[in-house]
This record gives sequence, structure tokens and C-alpha cells, in this order.
Amino acid sequence: MDYEQFFAGKIADLKDEGEYRVFADLERKAGRFPRASHHRDGGVEEVVVWCSNDYLCQGQNPVVLKGMHEAIDKCGAGAGGTRNISGTNHYHVLLEAELADLHKKEAGLLFSAGYTANMTALSTLAANIPDMLVISDALNHNSMIEGIRHGRSQKKVFRHNDLEHLEEILQAAAPDQPKMIAFESVYSMDGDIAPIKEICDLADKYNALTYIDEVHAVGMYGATGAGVAERDGQMHRIDIIQGTMAKAFGVVGGYIAGSEAMCDFVRSFGQGFIFSSAMPPGVAGAALASVKWLKEHNEIRVKHQERAATLKRKLTEAGIPNMETVSHIVPVMVGDAKLCKQASDDLLYKYNHYVQPINYPTVPRGTERLRFTPSPIHTDEMMDDLVAALKEVWNNLSIKLAA
Repeated sequence: MDYEQFFAGKIADLKDEGEYRVFADLERKAGRFPRASHHRDGGVEEVVVWCSNDYLCQGQNPVVLKGMHEAIDKCGAGAGGTRNISGTNHYHVLLEAELADLHKKEAGLLFSAGYTANMTALSTLAANIPDMLVISDALNHNSMIEGIRHGRSQKKVFRHNDLEHLEEILQAAAPDQPKMIAFESVYSMDGDIAPIKEICDLADKYNALTYIDEVHAVGMYGATGAGVAERDGQMHRIDIIQGTMAKAFGVVGGYIAGSEAMCDFVRSFGQGFIFSSAMPPGVAGAALASVKWLKEHNEIRVKHQERAATLKRKLTEAGIPNMETVSHIVPVMVGDAKLCKQASDDLLYKYNHYVQPINYPTVPRGTERLRFTPSPIHTDEMMDDLVAALKEVWNNLSIKLAA
């Protein structure tokens, strides 16, 4: 077999289908976000970033930067090992306690990434609880799907946010069989939100554990930023909460929060935790500062929601087909992989607005889109300039406008 030819052929297929991913070479400007320098064609252009997961711009917050600098000055660059072998730094202990307090749980457990947190927690629970049945929402993130798959337990998938289908699956299981419902709060591609109360009601009725991914909600919803479950008054009913520091908190890393026994169980049996190097103290210090700050600053969440609503309104008024969502996610539908990629390229290279195309396998074929995530500091002027550019791109590419 000619391995190199095989690799090149597969990449060529992706390019032909419009699904090849190109990474924009960006240099974020400290203190000037959402502006960034885009390195291209041997030069540099200033662009406005519209697709960052640093939803609240905490990666630029001086309080967060100070937390990182202080931790680096005290502890150096790296943690020095896995958590089990010399890698547990005092900043990790403080951050885990802060996250437990955020979610009003007994304990928290840190991971190098949100992906690793889902993979490890779900696979560990599924593999080690005898006869476990995991019931997963059809639109759960890949990290949840892979975690459940690697757990090799019995699993069922319920139609997205379909409570009747979920109950059918619960009813069909033996009453004494261990069960866990795994779902997200905010679904990041469509921007819809799970019916958390109703899912918890079913979990109570059928004696099932609840596992919620609040990755796209922590920091942004609830009075203290604990997520949609806090906002909806349901946080105390969730058994396992999974979150990230890489989005609203502006740094990197993942975690779970729940009972002390559950967190200790995953800590003791989860291979993705046991064999991974610990996050650097500077990262933990920055995340700790960010969580503390956002607990006390609900006004940034209010501003964030207003900015998202304003962009949706401006897009609708201009006839740009954006999906109606109840969250901060603003998906603009294209429905064709090549057109989606071309629209993204034109916005970036002709108008200096950067939004990444979202194509298969992140979303199903035929639902390709541009996914906008306006921050609290995207201005009306930036939005008006973006909308004008979108209208020109839509016209130039003959993409259908909304009726």
C-alpha cells in the first residue's frame, strides 16, 4: 500500500467536497479583542473575530491575566507530572473547591480539557457500574458519544429533547437496572436548550442518574454563572455537572462537579485522569480568578445576551437567514458545504470579518452554516459592518435570503 498516496487522496476528497478545514492564522490582540491580526499571503490584516468561544472575553480580563501571572511567578510554567505523581498543585485544589462551590456540590475534579472530562467521566461510570444503561440525547457532543462508547455499557439514544421518547426508553428498562441520562444544556450548533426540569422529573421517576454537559453555559447563565441548571432552579437535581474553562472562563481545561464519592470514584478509576499530566499552575490560577470574578459580575451576562439578541435582530431585518435560538448562539444557515466555505473566505479576505464555516461532521450534510458568537464588546458599528458584508456575499454567491 502506498500510505502517502492514501493520505493525500483522502485529503483531496475533503477538498472536493468542500469539507477540508483551513485554520486561520490569528494573533489575538491583548486588550483589543474582538480584533485580531490575521497572518495571510505574507502580510498581516486586522480582522474582527465573530466565532470565538471566549464568549465573555475573559481571556482579556486583567483580573484573569493577573491570576495567571501570579501563579507562574509562584510556581513556574508546568505542573511537573500527573496529578498522582507530584503534579497536584495548590492552585488545582483551590480551583476544584471553587468549582464545587459554583455548582453547590460537594466536590470538583479537574481535567486537561472538557473533551477529556466527558470522555473520562462517562466511560468510567459506564464501564464500572454493573449493568449500566446510558441514555444519550441524539445531538450530544462527540466527546460524550465517545465517552459512552468507550464505556461499553448498554446504551440507547433518544431523539433530541424528546421527552416522550426518553420516557419510552426508561419504561422499557428493568426497574432495578442502573440508568444514567446524559444530555447538554445549551446545544452549541443549533443554540437550543434542554428541558432540564422535565428530564430531572423523569430521572426521579425512574431512578436514573443525571449527567449534564454545561460547557456552553457555565459562566453565561444563572445568577453566579453556574449554567442553565442554576438559571432554571434545577442545579440541585443534577448528579454530575460537566463544564469547561475554555469558553466563558477564557482559559482552558475541563471539570466535573458532584458528590465527593462520585468525584473520588472517577479520580480513582478514570484512566483519562490518572494518566494525564496536570494542567499548568498558571492556567489553574487564571481559571480560578475568572470563576471568582464571574460569580460577582452578572452584568456581563446581561450585556452578552443583549448583544446576541441585537445581532439576531439586525440579521433578520437584513434578510440573512439565521436560526431562531433561545441562547447566545447565532447560526446563519447556508446549507451547502462549498458555499459555506466560500462565504467564510469572502468575509475574511474581502471584508476582514472572521467566522469559521461549520460543515460535516460537526453538523449533518445539508445543514452547513456560519456560527456567530457575539461577545459583550462587539459594537453596533461592528455588527452593521458585518451585516452589510453578509448581504454582499449572499448576493455575490447567489445564496437565498430569508423571505
